[in-house]
Amino acid sequence: MTLAGLTLRYALFAVAATVVNLATQRLVLSLDDGPYGFALAVLTGTLAGLVLKYVLDKRWIFFDRSAGMATHGRKFTLYTVMGLVTTAIFWGTETAFWLIWGTDLAREGGAVLGLTIGYIVKFNLDRRFVFTDSDLVIRPTTAP
Repeated sequence: MTLAGLTLRYALFAVAATVVNLATQRLVLSLDDGPYGFALAVLTGTLAGLVLKYVLDKRWIFFDRSAGMATHGRKFTLYTVMGLVTTAIFWGTETAFWLIWGTDLAREGGAVLGLTIGYIVKFNLDRRFVFTDSDLVIRPTTAP
């Protein structure tokens, strides 16, 4: 797979996971929009997006063919831990931009930058620590 193709696919999967996360949150909030509903919405949305992204990344990014509940459990746990690390990058960058410039535009710019850096770091952490038996081969993009 070319680097450009892999990058596009990875970005589309990130968008899909985000849409599933937010749609799940809306569904839960339509049933209960109180504080407990909000907490449940964030939890279930995060879990839904995380599971979708794991399944897509495993199959279509890392071409991982491993099977079995024990293997999936170990990989999903590692995948989740790597996500916690990169979430800290995202939140930290967003917060830093807000604290430095104090505007919504700066905060959102920091969020985009933090997400971008976070996803790049996450890909590399997943490749190194989660999908260690991956069949992924990245070919350089060639000019037509």
